[in-house]
Amino acid sequence: MRIAIITIGSTGDVLPYTGLAARLQSDGHEVAIATHAPFEDLVRSRGIDFRPLPMNMQAELGSARGQRALRTSAAGSTGSIALYVRHWREMGEAIVKAATGADLLLVSTLGWQGIHVAEGLKIPSMGVYLQPMDPTAAFPPWMLTQRSLGRWGNRVAARTVRNLGQLPFRSATRELRGELGLQPVGIREHFAKLEAQRWPAVYGYSPSVLPVPADWPAWRPVVGFWWPVGEPDWQPPAELTEFLAAGEPPVLVTLGSMTPADSEASVISIQQALAATGRRAIVQSGWAALGVEADERLLVVGAVPHDWLFPQVAAVVHHAGAGTTAAGLRAGLPTIPLPLAADQPLWARRLVEIGAAPTAIPLPGLDSERLAHAINRATTEPRFRRRARELANQLAAEDGAGVVAEAIASGRYW
Repeated sequence: MRIAIITIGSTGDVLPYTGLAARLQSDGHEVAIATHAPFEDLVRSRGIDFRPLPMNMQAELGSARGQRALRTSAAGSTGSIALYVRHWREMGEAIVKAATGADLLLVSTLGWQGIHVAEGLKIPSMGVYLQPMDPTAAFPPWMLTQRSLGRWGNRVAARTVRNLGQLPFRSATRELRGELGLQPVGIREHFAKLEAQRWPAVYGYSPSVLPVPADWPAWRPVVGFWWPVGEPDWQPPAELTEFLAAGEPPVLVTLGSMTPADSEASVISIQQALAATGRRAIVQSGWAALGVEADERLLVVGAVPHDWLFPQVAAVVHHAGAGTTAAGLRAGLPTIPLPLAADQPLWARRLVEIGAAPTAIPLPGLDSERLAHAINRATTEPRFRRRARELANQLAAEDGAGVVAEAIASGRYW
């Protein structure tokens, strides 16, 4: 079977699908990942075919427009819609090209145009989501709030946010459907149709981290994380291996693809907090190019695979993206989440609730004293590492990509 995976976003929205693609390829499928052009080398180096989509997410998030978008709402989700709307027509055209010739389309949270494309090309499609998207009474929509609105309110809010989120894209969607020979469809009608058809979606995170809501249907299973394929032939720089060998395991700080508007203030707070703890530390510069000053107890590095580095550190301070959250738990690490945008507040809250983090500290307005206290708690109170290790054992028993592969092989959902 020829399978195309459509994913839109930052590095953390691409890497998990390399693991899913590799698992499907092991079953004999031909798999291509369609994502932003700057990720071509990342995808192809993992032995996976690539299809280009428009947008450079690093440039977009680092721009003045991107900074405004991240500050527009509490989760940064509403404002970020503006980043995508201006690319949506060409995005639809690129998805059509990427999907042409495929037998199955797998679409990420932001790759939902692929649902319309699959309908137009008369091929099946399935959601492959890294965040909870279906309305539920169990919790509110993460793009709106982390505070429960009550069972009825949670469901109504999720449906409302889902519908409103589609409004800016109506014109581009109408044009796309017309080019595919499809009749126009209203937003509510579209979602009602998907529910009536039992359109399938699988969730690539662990039920140990966020349990499956009792009101989700069987065709929306939570299957476990999809672990990224490692970069072949990668070797750590000598400076990094020497630093790791020179003393006790350091604390790691990484903000991944996040580019906070107040990065200078964040850097000052992070540097002050690390100094206050007296611990050795490694800071990944990331997309924000964090300008932390290195010394004999602090090393600044660029991109380093999480599956190599995380098992060698004492704790990780991170932005609580889905992929980094998963990597920290897989390594059995206590965590200090610093959420900024999108689904990060959700995962930050869950890390605290499941006992793997002492607290969550929003990245905007980061306070050095509070961060230092959280680092000390994470590294000196055994219960956080003990709980993280328990979760690591649970994750090791899951095979999220295998569940998706079995579902595709059996044709269970269509």
